[in-house]
Amino acid sequence: MVAVQPRTQYSGDIAKLLLAHYDRHARALPWRSPPGTPPPDPYRVWLSEVMLQQTTVAAVFGYFEKFTKLWPDFAALAAADDADVMAAWAGLGYYSRARNLLKCARAVVAEHGGQLPKTSVELGKLPGIGPYTAAAIGAIAFGERAAVVDANVERVVARLFAIQTPLPAAKPEIRAAVEAITPSDRPGDFAQAMMDLGASLCSVRDPQCLLCPLQSHCAARAAGIAEQLPQKLAKKAKLQRLGMAWWIEREGTDDREIWLVRRPPHGMLGGMRALPDDGWKAREDGDSKPPFPADWRYLEGEVAHVFTHFSLSLRIAVTAAPVDESCLPDGEWWPLKRLDSAGLPTLFSKAAKLAIRAMYQD
Repeated sequence: MVAVQPRTQYSGDIAKLLLAHYDRHARALPWRSPPGTPPPDPYRVWLSEVMLQQTTVAAVFGYFEKFTKLWPDFAALAAADDADVMAAWAGLGYYSRARNLLKCARAVVAEHGGQLPKTSVELGKLPGIGPYTAAAIGAIAFGERAAVVDANVERVVARLFAIQTPLPAAKPEIRAAVEAITPSDRPGDFAQAMMDLGASLCSVRDPQCLLCPLQSHCAARAAGIAEQLPQKLAKKAKLQRLGMAWWIEREGTDDREIWLVRRPPHGMLGGMRALPDDGWKAREDGDSKPPFPADWRYLEGEVAHVFTHFSLSLRIAVTAAPVDESCLPDGEWWPLKRLDSAGLPTLFSKAAKLAIRAMYQD
């Protein structure tokens, strides 16, 4: 690594150049207002920021549209049934966000008259709103001069000031730099401009430095090390877990039906409908014990799924409903032809597709 002395004096030209670029090239997103116009509805800013946590913009579009049509404001979302919200969230991942979404909406209605607080300090006291989300809402929805630092901004700033300390140790230094260059005028547009720059020209690989509006200020570009920053410590290998899912079916009135359970409200995939499983967890494999004695058919293949802290290999076994249904785990029969409407999380949706292919499409 080339030794570079990071700049300690931050020019106001950075904000001017970046905002001028943003005025011409801002991404058109459904939760944004065009550059230089009044800020968007705080509800839409909050909803989008929660959905965008650890999720790509492309993945969020459809979910954002669905949620804003079903629940257009805090009051509507606060009154929604938990199961309906969890089902609408299915497939977006990180399901604790959906549970916190409901908690936050209900807190806003009960404690703040249905309106978000206007400062990042007060916003940070609400469920599911951490420092980044609080700063983003404060800046974008309310014009607060707040340092908004996501992964894209970390990359831009690490390069801009040649910050070579590896992440996550570099976070305080990066935050201090962002605080120094954030303007009092249009802080929301500035935050979004930084995000856009990191999502486009200042990409992880092959940054387009010659097109960047900040190229003349970029210490990493001057040193020829832009693509090497930010430095990151090597990740630990994920734990590998094994589990089973149980596909139990019967002939219903109009269609075959599948037995679904509701996962406990807290913990992995909490509150979601799912296939019964063998109790796999992040810290241990499942026990492979079926929920009741039966003629189980173990399908070929498995479902691979990656969680934040571990990877899971899930096998599927199928059987017909028992004569005595009292031995079934707590749950409900769900029509096979309407299984898409059950709101299964991605893991169990993949398991269902494997079972359907094996049993009905071979």
